[in-house]
Amino acid sequence: MHRLGDRNAHYWLALRMAKATGADLTGAVEAHALEQADWATMVERCRACTWAEGCQRWLSDPENAQASVPVDCANQDRFSALSALRKATPEA
Repeated sequence: MHRLGDRNAHYWLALRMAKATGADLTGAVEAHALEQADWATMVERCRACTWAEGCQRWLSDPENAQASVPVDCANQDRFSALSALRKATPEA
């Protein structure tokens, strides 16, 4: 069985993935599209992901800035939806 990764390390990985893929977490919270429990679930899902090393390599590559969420990411669907929400929301 796969051991869960460090909570703090995966919190930061998830934040980096959000930034790299254009997901606006603050905007999503303000739009009521992301609750605290949702974010906690995403971090826990990240902790259980077996692609953590690949994730770190992907995030370290500047060519991936504002790219689509990798298919190997355990939170691909959620980050993709949050990124799409940001793109659909007009700038203030």
